[in-house]
Amino acid sequence: MAGEAPDGSQFDARKFDSKMTELLNAEGQEFFTSYDEAYDSFDAMGLKENLLRGIYAYGFEKPSAIQQRGIVPFCKGLDVIQQAQSGTGKTATFCSGVLQQLDYELLDCQALVLAPTRELAQQIEKVMRALGDYLGVKVHACVGGTSVREDQRILSSGVHVVVGTPGRVFDMLRRQSLRPDHIKMFVLDEADEMLSRGFKDQIYDIFQLLPPKIQVGVFSATMPPEALEITRKFMNKPVRILVKRDELTLEGIKQFYVNVEKEEWKLETLCDLYETLAITQSVIFVNTRRKVDLLTDQMRGRDHTVSATHGDMDQNTRDIIMREFRSGSSRVLITTDLLARGIDVQQVSLVINYDLPTQPENYLHRIGRSGRFGRKGVAINFSTKDDERMLSDIQRFYNVVIEELPANVADLL
Repeated sequence: MAGEAPDGSQFDARKFDSKMTELLNAEGQEFFTSYDEAYDSFDAMGLKENLLRGIYAYGFEKPSAIQQRGIVPFCKGLDVIQQAQSGTGKTATFCSGVLQQLDYELLDCQALVLAPTRELAQQIEKVMRALGDYLGVKVHACVGGTSVREDQRILSSGVHVVVGTPGRVFDMLRRQSLRPDHIKMFVLDEADEMLSRGFKDQIYDIFQLLPPKIQVGVFSATMPPEALEITRKFMNKPVRILVKRDELTLEGIKQFYVNVEKEEWKLETLCDLYETLAITQSVIFVNTRRKVDLLTDQMRGRDHTVSATHGDMDQNTRDIIMREFRSGSSRVLITTDLLARGIDVQQVSLVINYDLPTQPENYLHRIGRSGRFGRKGVAINFSTKDDERMLSDIQRFYNVVIEELPANVADLL
């Protein structure tokens, strides 16, 4: 049905329709199909016996909401977009999907997982190894700040899975130390974070080097437009699994604020709380690397024992500090948002936002650490006059009420 367009040219309805469909798709309306089948036990998912052994040995008993719905479609080889906040078990979801599909007879890289930070990549490598313990999986983390030659040596000796940060992975592909011929699964973890860190071009470059028929999994807390664009370019009829924010409440985490009139009074307030902090494992978040150093010096100057980590430190130092913190030999860790994702320390039961995060989304990434999988936790937010707006934004964003900190904070832990 061709008609007259307003400018006098021929108007083609079919073209118009397909353009409209394309636009609708671009909005992500029609592009995904949703996938709602859920399995309430790992046993029901049809997983390999030795993978199940790894899952139970790791300490999982019942799958979390994202695991109930996300593991099986990935195992079926479908392209998946899985959206759920931090701390809900996304990592184990795609690790299980990868481990289920590997050919263990073939010692070649078959799965590539990209993450935005070294810490997160190493965390994923640990989970992948642990879950695949009984399968004999070989996993290697390719991240910046480590020896290129060592990476090349390990890759040439053969691995099933590479987990890494985009820069180093692209470098390894370019040097042909990482051979893409057998890669059949490509996973982007924390895709929103990766794209906001400006890795977009590198991810495109990496994707160009991978085989054309490849299964793609995108895991993300939020789906900003850039993430949707990536899913459209790379994915083939993806299914979308969405665990809504209300399934992921901050349940089990008691949240408080302390009114600190001025920035310079925060230190006193923190020192008053220090005795309580040191009873348990605590993470203190500040907004800049410089402030990590400053606060660490100030606390140590008052004879308080604290550890600190941020992105300017070399990898080795960060690893040692995280090991000490995980083992409990240091109990108070001062850090920035860089590490809000990827710190999975079971024992963290207190998080202090010395600085409120600059974006409400990051609030969950920070305090979601403390109550993971329903563990209890306490979050204390230091709020100056300038923070009142952000504090009310956070309460609106998560639909929570943050109350003033009572005097008996030690009893809450």
